[in-house]
Amino acid sequence: MSDRTAPGCRLRLDWVYGYRGHQCRNNLYYTAGKELVYFVAGIGVVYNTREHTQRFYLGHNDDIISLALHPERSLVATGQVGKDPYVCVWDSFTVQTVSLLRDGHTHGIACLTFSSDGQRLASVGLDAKNTLCIWEWKRGKILATATGHSDRIFDVCWDPFQQNRLVSCGVKHIKFWSLCGNALTPKRGIFGKTGDLQTILCVASAKDDITYSGALNGDVYVWKGLNLIRTVQAAHGAGIFSMYSCEEGFATGGRDGCIRLWDVDFKPITKIELQEAEQGYKGLSIRSVCWLADRILAGTQDSEIFEVMVRDRDKPLLIMQGHSEGELWALDVHPKKPLAVTGSDDRSVRLWSLVDHALIARCNMEEAVRSVAFSTDGSQLALGMKDGSFTVLRVRDMTEVVHIKDRKEVIHEMKFSPDGVYLAVGSNDGLVDIYAIAQRYKKVGECGKSTSFITHLDWSLDGKILQSNDGAGERLFYRMPMGKPVLSKEEVKGQRWASWNGVLGSEVSGIWPKYSDLREVNAVDANHAAAVLVTGDDLGLVKLYRFPCLRKGAKFKKYIGHSAHVTNVHWSHDLQWVLTTGGADHALFQWRFLPEGVMNGLLDSNVQETHGDSNSEESDSDASDVPELDSDIEQETQMSYERQVYKEDLPQLRQQSREKKQQVGSLKRQKGPDQGLRLQFVHGYRGYDCRNNLFYSQAGEVLYHVAAVGVVYNRQLHSQRFYLGHDDDILSLSTHPLKDYAATGQVGRDPAIHVWDIQTLKCLSLLKGFHQRGVCALDFSADGKSLVSVGIDENHSVIIWDWKRGEKLATARGHKEKIFVVKCNPMLMDKLVTVGIKHIKFWQHAGGGLTFRRGVFGNLGRPETMMSVCYGHGEALVFSGAATGDVYIWKEPLLLKTVKAHDGPVFAMFSLDKGFVTGGKDGVVELWDDMFDRCLKTYAIKRSALTPGSKGLLLEDNPSIRAITLGHSRILVGTKNGEVLEIDKTGPMTLLVQGHMEGEVWGLAPHPLLPLCATISDDRTLRLWELSANHRMVAVRKLKRGGRCCAFSPDGKALAVGLNDGSFLVVNADTLEDLLSFQHRRDAISDVRFTPDAGKYLAVASHDNFVDIYNMLTSKRVGICKAASSYITHIDWDARGKLLQVNSGAKEQLFFEAPRGKRQTIRNSELEKIEWASWTCVLGSSCEGIWPTHSDITDVNAASLTRDRTLLATGDDFGFLKLFSYPVRGQYARFKRYVGHSAHVTNVRWAQDDSTLLTVGGADTALMIWARDQGGGGGEGEGPLYRDSRHPVDSEESDDDIEEDGGYDSDVAREKAVDYTTKIYAVSIREMKGTKPHQQLKELSAEERPPVSRAAPQPEKLQRNNVTKKKKLVEDLVLDHVFGFRGFDCRNNLHYLNDGTDIVYHTAATGIVHSLSTGTQSFYLEHTDDILCLTVNQHPKYNNVIATGQIGAVAELPGTTPSIHVWDAMSKQTLSILRCPHVKGVSYVNFSATGKLLLSVGVEPEHTITVWRWQEGSRVSSKGGHPDRIFVVEFRPDSDSQFVSVGIKHIKFWMLAGGSLMYKKGVVGSVEDARMQTMLSVAFGANNLTFTGAINGDVYVWCDHYLLRVVAKAHTGPVFTMYTTLRDGLIVTGGKERPTKEGGAVKLWDQEMKRCRAFQLETGQQVECVRSVCRCKGKILVGTKDGEIIEVGEKNAASNLLMDSHTQGEIWGLAAHPNKDLFISASDDATIRIWDLADKKLLNKVCVGHAAKCVSYSVDGEMLAVGMKNGEVLLLLTNSLKMWAKKRDRSAAIQDIRFSPDRRVLAVGSVESTVDLYDVSVGPSLSRLAYCKDIPSFILHMDFSADSSFIQVATGTYQRQVHEVPSGKLVTDQTVIDRITWASWTSILGDEVLGIWPRSADKADVNCACVSHGGLNVVTGDDFGLVKLFDFPCTEKFAKHKRYFGHSAHVTNIRFSYDDKYVISTGGDDCR
Repeated sequence: MSDRTAPGCRLRLDWVYGYRGHQCRNNLYYTAGKELVYFVAGIGVVYNTREHTQRFYLGHNDDIISLALHPERSLVATGQVGKDPYVCVWDSFTVQTVSLLRDGHTHGIACLTFSSDGQRLASVGLDAKNTLCIWEWKRGKILATATGHSDRIFDVCWDPFQQNRLVSCGVKHIKFWSLCGNALTPKRGIFGKTGDLQTILCVASAKDDITYSGALNGDVYVWKGLNLIRTVQAAHGAGIFSMYSCEEGFATGGRDGCIRLWDVDFKPITKIELQEAEQGYKGLSIRSVCWLADRILAGTQDSEIFEVMVRDRDKPLLIMQGHSEGELWALDVHPKKPLAVTGSDDRSVRLWSLVDHALIARCNMEEAVRSVAFSTDGSQLALGMKDGSFTVLRVRDMTEVVHIKDRKEVIHEMKFSPDGVYLAVGSNDGLVDIYAIAQRYKKVGECGKSTSFITHLDWSLDGKILQSNDGAGERLFYRMPMGKPVLSKEEVKGQRWASWNGVLGSEVSGIWPKYSDLREVNAVDANHAAAVLVTGDDLGLVKLYRFPCLRKGAKFKKYIGHSAHVTNVHWSHDLQWVLTTGGADHALFQWRFLPEGVMNGLLDSNVQETHGDSNSEESDSDASDVPELDSDIEQETQMSYERQVYKEDLPQLRQQSREKKQQVGSLKRQKGPDQGLRLQFVHGYRGYDCRNNLFYSQAGEVLYHVAAVGVVYNRQLHSQRFYLGHDDDILSLSTHPLKDYAATGQVGRDPAIHVWDIQTLKCLSLLKGFHQRGVCALDFSADGKSLVSVGIDENHSVIIWDWKRGEKLATARGHKEKIFVVKCNPMLMDKLVTVGIKHIKFWQHAGGGLTFRRGVFGNLGRPETMMSVCYGHGEALVFSGAATGDVYIWKEPLLLKTVKAHDGPVFAMFSLDKGFVTGGKDGVVELWDDMFDRCLKTYAIKRSALTPGSKGLLLEDNPSIRAITLGHSRILVGTKNGEVLEIDKTGPMTLLVQGHMEGEVWGLAPHPLLPLCATISDDRTLRLWELSANHRMVAVRKLKRGGRCCAFSPDGKALAVGLNDGSFLVVNADTLEDLLSFQHRRDAISDVRFTPDAGKYLAVASHDNFVDIYNMLTSKRVGICKAASSYITHIDWDARGKLLQVNSGAKEQLFFEAPRGKRQTIRNSELEKIEWASWTCVLGSSCEGIWPTHSDITDVNAASLTRDRTLLATGDDFGFLKLFSYPVRGQYARFKRYVGHSAHVTNVRWAQDDSTLLTVGGADTALMIWARDQGGGGGEGEGPLYRDSRHPVDSEESDDDIEEDGGYDSDVAREKAVDYTTKIYAVSIREMKGTKPHQQLKELSAEERPPVSRAAPQPEKLQRNNVTKKKKLVEDLVLDHVFGFRGFDCRNNLHYLNDGTDIVYHTAATGIVHSLSTGTQSFYLEHTDDILCLTVNQHPKYNNVIATGQIGAVAELPGTTPSIHVWDAMSKQTLSILRCPHVKGVSYVNFSATGKLLLSVGVEPEHTITVWRWQEGSRVSSKGGHPDRIFVVEFRPDSDSQFVSVGIKHIKFWMLAGGSLMYKKGVVGSVEDARMQTMLSVAFGANNLTFTGAINGDVYVWCDHYLLRVVAKAHTGPVFTMYTTLRDGLIVTGGKERPTKEGGAVKLWDQEMKRCRAFQLETGQQVECVRSVCRCKGKILVGTKDGEIIEVGEKNAASNLLMDSHTQGEIWGLAAHPNKDLFISASDDATIRIWDLADKKLLNKVCVGHAAKCVSYSVDGEMLAVGMKNGEVLLLLTNSLKMWAKKRDRSAAIQDIRFSPDRRVLAVGSVESTVDLYDVSVGPSLSRLAYCKDIPSFILHMDFSADSSFIQVATGTYQRQVHEVPSGKLVTDQTVIDRITWASWTSILGDEVLGIWPRSADKADVNCACVSHGGLNVVTGDDFGLVKLFDFPCTEKFAKHKRYFGHSAHVTNIRFSYDDKYVISTGGDDCR
């Protein structure tokens, strides 16, 4: 019986014994229905304790390890392990999947928790980063994800009272998370002194920000906010594994086996000791607790579940048990009763009742049990142990009969003989021992022929023969009882066996796949009565086969549930049940056996069908029961859509090519042509490998596709319109239910799906990012909201899209074989069906995934390949067309009946209101009634039926039909041969369009006189086409083989055709009949050419490297041209017909003379003079520029020159058609290029009058006809509108047109080069050497012993100024005011708020809201690094909403990406944080018109542009913007989908289509003197006008993406900023300009930028440079490059300076006035500025000519000293800032400068490692008194002692030295140093300030410090941008402190003001 079909019977899971307690926690709950839900192995179990029934959830494919219950208690989420693990959310009542959450994690999902509102789910992965994901689980969408922790996370829970907060805990940590936007931000819990830092195992949140957590040592830790506030000591004796919170309070369970209940305030209520309970035992450990009203559940480590009623808490009930840890292998069934026994590595033997589903008895052994066997009468039980011994027990009372140890290795198999006389014991030693039972188990025999361990034993029915299987795959037979081997096969052959457990032998060879090793199947058991075999294998599958199954690779049904290995399988004694054991999951599964007859009745009630049952796709048998695949289908499954070069690779190539082009220099590159092309008509329809790709649109036009073009064909006009958005072959097409939109899917590495409007041909949405290789099927849902697509990747993924938003709603693996069609259910939006090779699947959309049921063929049909599918209109019926020609009728998922419809496959099917229409390979169209009972009408497609109105000829009768659609009472049919026909209901047919069939098209020849052309293809046809308005095929001839070239004779009468076998024909050009033929070559003929005169000679080029010349009149070969070293590619004659030009594949250009073929060498200068009859060659100096930079990859296949020799067209292997101006000299000429063909353009030819260009596209079979557009439209009058209508195809200009450089301006150049490094990588700002203070080792010297009280008290460390004041401690700092505005590299970052009463801007890492009325500032301080951009939401709904974008990363998480913060300007509350893909930083942000979307652009090399839905924190789309810096991206003020980006030499007009970004480059066109240059700013006007400000001061005005006009010299320098006032449409521009009478750096313009008014900013500078403007209520707000903020009144043009700050450069110098609220700063911008602290304003500034590095006041405040970068020292008088003295003794920078307290000495410390001491008491001559030598490195800080006799110096080697004044001697005596009182302390070195150095200082330094005048505090500034406040002195390492953010990268200097009221800090390069 060699039936290889699967058996008809089935298994249904009936009961699972066990519960997974090991390595899992919190996985046992009560559902709303008071049932228990938990999991075991890969199965979710719902256990009803009252009725003692179980239901199973089978949606996982590997072990489940985590479970969470929805707050409403009916939904459950479970997470699994595995390579691509997923979360299933399922309903515990119906056990059906509700949602699948995929693609969030790897390795596995360790914890899950629902939020309290049930909307969101948090999950933690098992990957190395323990990734935390937040899901909107209903949609299967990830809201946010973050790195969880570096070590394992054990538990996570949501805060029930605060929606956006969670807590996670794990190994040695607890983290408190907040979710804002798409950013999850953790803060670590602070253990402090309250408790030990230890592993936290579980956590629960309570109200008032309180969190309870269970720790490893049994304590409960109680947190408030981030801080540990108290601990509940010894809540448990050991680790607390589980904590459950409910209304009543909390329940905890621990390793000590106790359950404790606590009230809501965590006061103890009661304690339940399970170890003491009746069924308790020592070592019981609780992994999970649940408390519901008066019941408590506990799950233990050893797989038991206890239920405790609170009333009798001392009597816990044991309601579920299973084996505990260790593998489970031993299983046997009682021979007479429904009992089973199992034994496991947990050393227990358990007896189970199969009827009661309960454990009856359990017995603990000394050793791990690996095998068990019942004796024949069931009275005794033998156990095989892991140590090689075995024991026999009496079943009655489980007492030992005998214990024997004869072997050392594990006993893996034992069997009693059928007569009950012997026991056979097989061990891993490879021996089988035979024992006699009656003789107290005396050993009577030994079988020793095996070379490996014994795996299975079986007795023959008569007990005379034993067969064994061993690990070496041998099957041996022994004679009993002695154990002699049986050698003769005859003896064995007729044997009947008592049992069949062996996996070897002919009877079971079908269980092995064809090519597998014999180790995968662990156990089998045969059911002879039902002729069924059950097997268990290493993949966790239980399979049913027919028995015997003789041929390898038999079909089976498979059941999942066990996780890793199924170790044993057995039929119960009455064959009702199958028992299976799992190794690692140590679960026992009991399956109910359903014989064939029971099948259909149970189907609907049985949910299993969905997952469990399979008609094994996996069996890799030759489907003997499936007929041969139809040749067409076979061919199609073999098609590969791989490409050598995908279009996606072009950007990289382009990047390389830009570099190459820059070497050539832009001036040498020849200009592109001024004429263009427009696609006019395409011959072709892709039928050979696509289906269902032909539709009627709303307007009755015909929709189909060919090559990369979507075609809309008008039947009345016989004209076509084109959708040209694709860049590679379109493979699938579908229309929206309203027939107004189309969706098309293409080939590609990341293939795109375009949804476009059939009327306007505009792309509405672009979907990509998930499929691979290509998209082979599409269908819209019935409501038109979603779109389903199928890919051609390995798994043929199915994806559901919300196409309008461009979001992926769900994904699933489709099938491993090709899927042909996907169809959505017309009634239910969440159901669909797919058909393909040998399968049909019915899908249900569930959250982020899809679940499916396979079609059940039953006895009615065979699993067939399905080619088409339709839904019926009646009940839920599905009709599918099979490859056999039958139609299968389904009621999901059952097959109801089949109907014979066609001969050969049913390729197409379409449903009507009252029936169906089908089309098959037999070329017949059939109309059917609504149940396929009757065929109403048939139409055979024949030539005889064609109407005279047809636009072509049928190639053959009955072509295979690939697509059918109905509408307008006609049937539209697409054929495999590339024809589209329309059939009238009455029968006549009209052919509308046609093209070549499958095969590449290379040959193309235009007729020399008439509008005709000929093509020849590998499809073995030669065709003639009419090119006039008729566009049709006029003649066709089938050839014996395909051809690659053809040519007309000069008179057009003859046509030469070169074929692929080396022969060629000359045929009559009208009738296509043969005139003559030759065959001299073996390889393909690549080109043929007649001589120009009368066509006397014919040159024939072949791939044999020769060109043969034939005389046409004598029809003889007269010459051979030899010299080429490779195949010939192109040939051309000169005008006289004497000289032949030849190109070869080795890129040789050769010349031969006719007719003999003698080779000529011709110099270039001569060559120029030759006139060629035609030019199709691609080599030579006249077309050098056609080769792209990456021509090593791609070849230019063809070229063609117009007769007037001005335009050269080329076709290449990228599918591009390019136009060049001829001759094309120099490298890399510019061009216009057109897309339409897919992969290759194989040939291009100008038609006879040069008005049209013909192209053929190789494998895409298309012939395209392009009309030539002369020039760019007529005179000026016709303007862009006219031109636009002429440009349905926009030619892309050459890739990156670097027209001359785009202009130059120093500011722009500098900004282009700015490199934003973040402070995380903060390296020190100074180059220091040596060991950091906190790493230096100190020995206590004798003098340093602490002074005893008798000694004189140590003097104060620091002189206290103003002794009158009480010493007061500075408690805290609050940011009070910031002097600074970032103008030097930002723009448009200054805005009015609240109708002009406040302004908002930024500097450093601070967002500042400055009230103009009160002059006060408030700050947004959440950023962690420099803010680079700021924008305000203009929509009234989002009043005062600000977005700011920053550089770099977050201090806790290095390497994270920069972020955008959206915040409220008034409350400073963060509304959303967007962590973004921009690498280095965010350089621009902008809100859309409705305020819902936010645009951001990055500063990374691709300058990615990203669109966000900022409230959800979700990314809508992201795309690389431009290779060079992008300065501005702005939404049109009236749009949410259109925006403009400008930057270095580019302007792009973007459109957001669904979830994708598409752009058009600005076309400069023919506007006078305009060229593409660097654009810096954007403004908008009505009627789609856009204004862009250019680097040369012009403003360009655009309509759509065409340049309309130029406003010349709007400013004299670059136009840096523009602002569109929404209220009145007026535009403000700001630029770089010298102030003159007329001009100003700010101008106000009318709406069209025709008139303007200029404003001067009275800043007194030579050149004013404006970076930001804003306008509101008659005032203009201006921000300048120099950091000033100015307000200009429109009426009086008066300017008011609001803010002044240092400009670009670092600020190092800072000094506070000794007795006033003033301070002074000195910066690299060469200014020193005096500021008033109380009034918050700049009092004075003076330019000192060079960068200033340090400043200092004298003690009385009268004198000011400045140290310069060039080594100069200046002394100024404070009041007048007049110069008093200057001196320069050093050439390197002065680092610090100080007056001595007695005002006699000025100390100057420099980079040259010296301190100079000058006398300042005598006058301005500054005589040097001395200088301090022996200083190891440059000076950092200096401080004088109070008595002016010492100076302390801090140096760059982290050493502090003290010198005498004025001698400069080094003081070495430590006791002297210890007694000095210092006048000031600014040193970062010394024991007194050791504690200011942080742990992280190995990367970055503390730069500055200052001790308060009160002497009790020290403030520091460091390279992390932090200001910290410490107590002084701070001598212990890593002292406690408070930290303040605000600066970005480095804090360079810091000072207390004279009365300690203020702290002033300066920033490195953040200019403040």
